[in-house]
Amino acid sequence: MLHFPVWKVVVVVLGCVLGVLFAAPNLLPDQDIAHLPGFMPHHKMNLGLDLQGGSHLLLEVDFDTVMRERAQALVDSARTVLRRERIGYQDLGSKGDSVSFTLVNANDAERARTELRKAEPDIVIDTQDKRVTFRYSDQATITRKNQILEQSIEIVRRRVDEIGTSEPTIQRQGDNRILVQLPGLNDPERIKNLLGKTAKMNFQLVDVSMPAAEARATGRIPPGDELLPEDKGHDAQGQPIYHLVQKQIAVGGETLVDAQPNFHDGRPVVTFRFDTSGGRKFAEITRNNVGRPFAIVLDNKVISAPVIREPILGGSGEISGNFTTQEAKDLALLLRAGALPAPLQVVEQRSVGPDLGADSIAAGKIACAIGLVLVLVFMVAYYGLFGLFANIALIFNLAQLVALMSLLGGTLTLPGIAGIVLTMGMAVDANILIYERIREEQRLGRGPIASVDAGFQRALTTIIDSNMTHVIATAIMFQFGAGPIRGFAVTLLLGVLTTMFTATMTTRLIVTSWLRRTRPVHIPV
Repeated sequence: MLHFPVWKVVVVVLGCVLGVLFAAPNLLPDQDIAHLPGFMPHHKMNLGLDLQGGSHLLLEVDFDTVMRERAQALVDSARTVLRRERIGYQDLGSKGDSVSFTLVNANDAERARTELRKAEPDIVIDTQDKRVTFRYSDQATITRKNQILEQSIEIVRRRVDEIGTSEPTIQRQGDNRILVQLPGLNDPERIKNLLGKTAKMNFQLVDVSMPAAEARATGRIPPGDELLPEDKGHDAQGQPIYHLVQKQIAVGGETLVDAQPNFHDGRPVVTFRFDTSGGRKFAEITRNNVGRPFAIVLDNKVISAPVIREPILGGSGEISGNFTTQEAKDLALLLRAGALPAPLQVVEQRSVGPDLGADSIAAGKIACAIGLVLVLVFMVAYYGLFGLFANIALIFNLAQLVALMSLLGGTLTLPGIAGIVLTMGMAVDANILIYERIREEQRLGRGPIASVDAGFQRALTTIIDSNMTHVIATAIMFQFGAGPIRGFAVTLLLGVLTTMFTATMTTRLIVTSWLRRTRPVHIPV
């Protein structure tokens, strides 16, 4: 027992010193941390939404829109197949997620089924006389919806990362919803606009064969064209300005690789850059359409429709409009993060004010302080000097726990504070097991050194068993829990690790050092 290897002494001392060192910045104001010496760590624990305030949004994926778009794509695919195979048809169109048409000749039904299934293997076809109806199978629809949801979560995460939020919570909720919690961001309207926009940008040529106002007034829109409103433009009567653009997409926004806010002639603009494929298409379109307006369309609204003055061969360009500086930054952010595969609807939003977070922090500090004081007093009153040893180890335990939370970038939530309070109880519980074992060994007539050695050795198995049950419970909470539950699980898991270290190493080193120095006849425990 009296022999404590040098390497263990180094590990314990180093663990205690580093714990205090890395936990210290959490006790200082933010402005003072920047002035700490270079050798001092500058990490602090992140505070969760319930402690520092922020925005909470619940988003719902609009699968209906996607299903309608998929049905329209099936219409185009069916039209191509039927024309290629010279199969007569009429009344081809979509309704909801299904597509139907009527055959001119009922004898073509089997051939139509075969060719359609070759083109779209995942469809289910129903034929009644000359009427053919088909849609994607249930399994294919479920698979596609899951893909859309996962892709939407990834795009939302990219957009949130671009904003610069630390420790956001972005997770799936149910079959069609995404939970977003952004600590420290108290502008839910801006967040809602950033996350709610599909940000699907395309470049489409403007049809100059007739004025857009005439097409809108008469309702005679040329085949292959569509009327799209300008994002911010209004005429003298305050009505939206429309542009007549070709439906065919000249260059898709998916070929963009970068977008940055910038200034041109003192006005905010967004510069963008295509990949090799997009740059080649962009160069070809601008080369063949010099002098013609080229509409930049974002979410079915024309941001701007500049006239192509000369071929743009560098694979990059500039979007100008009536942007504010913030709008230019947000648009660049959206384009960099990519387009959402489906529209998102905000079904719930709320802000948590910093005052509520401050109250929670104050209440948490009071709870920790009261719990700590009661534990310290109990240990000294019940175990005397050995209770003091346990209290010293407990202080280092808390320091190491806070240090780990800071180093790992963990987020402290209100349940996390509860986890810290519980950790204090677990830490002294391990020491109580050891001390009670020492008492029992003394009652059996063993000497001081033998009693202490047996106390630490024989209590170790019980300590490991009890802490392993905590590890299993926290792992389950982390895997299946969400938000606050995960925060509690992380704090408790780290607390188990620091408790194991301090109970089996730190307390033992303190007791061993005392035994060497005093050589007592009786253990005062």
